[in-house]
Order: sequence, then structure tokens, then C-alpha cells
Amino acid sequence: MKSVPDKSIAGFCILVTLFIFSCGDDDPDLQHPVSIENLSGLAQKGPYLNGTAINVAELTAGLVQTGRSFNTQITDNRGSFELKNISLSSQFVELFADGFYFNEVSGESSSARLILYALSDLEDRNTLNVNLISHLERNRVYHLHADGISFAEAKKQAQQEVLEIFSISKPDMLKSELLDISEKGDDHAILLAISLILQGHRSVAELSELLAEINLDIREDGELNSSSLGTELVNHALWLNLSAIRKNLENKYKETGLEVTLPGFEPYVDYFIQNTNFESTAQIEYPEFSDYGENILFGDKNAFIKEEMYSMAADLPPGAELTVRLSGGLWGYETLPDGPVNWDVSDYDWESESQVFSSIESGRSCDLIITFLADTTATGEGILVEYFEDQSGAPTRTKMITMEEPF
Repeated sequence: MKSVPDKSIAGFCILVTLFIFSCGDDDPDLQHPVSIENLSGLAQKGPYLNGTAINVAELTAGLVQTGRSFNTQITDNRGSFELKNISLSSQFVELFADGFYFNEVSGESSSARLILYALSDLEDRNTLNVNLISHLERNRVYHLHADGISFAEAKKQAQQEVLEIFSISKPDMLKSELLDISEKGDDHAILLAISLILQGHRSVAELSELLAEINLDIREDGELNSSSLGTELVNHALWLNLSAIRKNLENKYKETGLEVTLPGFEPYVDYFIQNTNFESTAQIEYPEFSDYGENILFGDKNAFIKEEMYSMAADLPPGAELTVRLSGGLWGYETLPDGPVNWDVSDYDWESESQVFSSIESGRSCDLIITFLADTTATGEGILVEYFEDQSGAPTRTKMITMEEPF
């Protein structure tokens, strides 16, 4: 005797099956095969250089590499690349760039290679850029996705957390893999500002180490908890020469035949410096004594003895520049055998009774031996010392020094 299927049970099974397929179709992380005729992009720290290796690796919905990858290389100095006729079984990919880049802070090509990563969903796009924001998101995205957060939400959250490190809040920010330091607009300006702060006056090895430490620090909670890493960021930001950086980049792109209008990155660097909770320790130091003797630039000390030998010393952190102008007196400085160290000295201006002392290299100490011969101010107030730090157009501090007769 044949058994007759229970219609209610059969109907229930159909409903369950339909429910499962319906849920699967709504799953934002369901894998979909994609075919891209031309995948193009940019690798940027500053722009990566000709010969940089580019690898695009296919990922599963769980962000695990499938073993399939596509390789190409950059063939210009703008950082641009392309891959033709790509067929993927999943829309999720990880890209890495490995090569030399143009250091926009120093104005020179990097001395070593730097590897940067980007994660992306290629279902609805055929462009994919890699940069420092995409790189800093990466480990955090993997962690969030492993905790059950969708790829899109993990990317968005990780990006906002990276921005917050630099005192930036912009919920409508473009995806990191769409940003371009050579494009106008606030989002692109933010990328360039963050790239500059991270680069600072660091070598490639120092930058690579910094990126690795930040990635490790923010991976689990999305916050930069290391005060020392934060201090490093603000210290280097303080001594960025933003006008020189803009010029360096404009000249570099011009060399490649590309006329660009760079985004307004400067306000974002300044905002970070003014609003970060990280403490700066990178100030120009004026020691009380140097190898040449008591330092006339130290603190508020303003009484010195005429015709005695003193030093004029400053310790400069990387990137720092200093100009000191003395006016209202007569003095002499030793040229031999102990000549000026890291000072460029102007001719004495007899009309204004002044002379300018400018640092030559950052990251070094400046020093010289100086002797005061006379205070020539009519009021007898003394000799004016003006400090111009970090290319300031106005003195960042001043003091008056007076000459006492020898005992």
C-alpha cells in the first residue's frame, strides 16, 4: 500500500526552502561571480612609481583567499595600473602594492619599497585604489567581519575609526578604495592629509613599522590606545612644511605630464594638530649650556656680561626649522677654529643693526660661539632676540638681553 505524503508537511518543507533561499538572496555577503573587462586603479602614498608590483587576490565571502590571483605592475610614475578581462567567482578581493613611491614630504623617491593593502567588493565597480586609509582599515575589517558584521558595514566602521585617529568625523566619506590624492574635494583632501601625517619625516622602515603598530593597536577595538604612537603622529605633523609639500606634488605630477589641482589638505593637518588629544613632545629645545658654553637662547635669561663668550644653541627635531634675529647691538661670532654648527649666518645689517641666523638642517643641533660688544639701542633696553620657529612669518617668541660690564 502506497503512502500518501502529508500535504501539510510538504507545504511546510516548501516554505522552509523558500525562506532559506530568500534569506540567502538578501545576504549582502553572498558570493557572486563577477567579470570585469578592465579593472583600473591607483596606488598612492605619494604616487607609486614605475615597476611597482600589483596583486589582486580573490577572497571568499568569509574573506579567505581562494588561491586565485591576478598580477600586473605600474608602468608610469603616477601610480596607475590596470588588469584586463578578470573573471572572479567572488566579488571580494584583496589588493596589495609593493614598490617605491614618491615621498611628497622630502620631494624625493623613497629609498625602499613599501607594501600597502586594500580590501574591496567589486560587484558594482571596476576601479580599485590602494592607499594609507585602505591599509589601516584592513586588519580591523577582518576582525569585524569575523565577528559577524557584513563586509560593507565593517568597511564603513573601520574607515570612520581610522578617521577618528586624526580628529576627523565624516560619515559620508567615500570608500577608501575610491580616494585619490590628486583629485579635488574634501574626501581626497582627508586622504592626503592623513598620508602626510603618517609619512612625516620618517624613513620607509619607520613608516612601515608605524603602520604595523597602528594596525595591531586598533584591530580589536578600533581605537588608538597607545599614547606614544599618538605622540609620534602629532610630533611629525607639527613640523610638516605644507607649502613645500604642495609644491613637491605639483611638480611631480607635472613631470609625468599630468596637470592636477590638488585638494585642500592643509586645514585637515592643522585641525589635527589643534584638536588631537595626543600630547606633542617635539618642540625645539634651547639647552641652558652647550659644548660652547652658556646659551643665550635659553629660557628667560636676559643678563649677560659684555665681551664674554657664550653659545647660541638649539636642538631641532626632525622637520623643524629655526631662524633667530638679533637686533639693536654689536656682537661677533667665532668662525675658526670652532665655527658655526648648522647655522647659516647673514651679513650684519648696519642700517637696522641686525643679523639673521638660520638653521641649515632639521633633526640636528645648531650652535656657535658669540660675544656681545655693545648695546646700541637708544633706550638702553638691550638687544632684541626674535625666534621664528617652523617658518613662522612673525616671531613665535621674543626676549630682550642686556649687557653688563665685566667685573
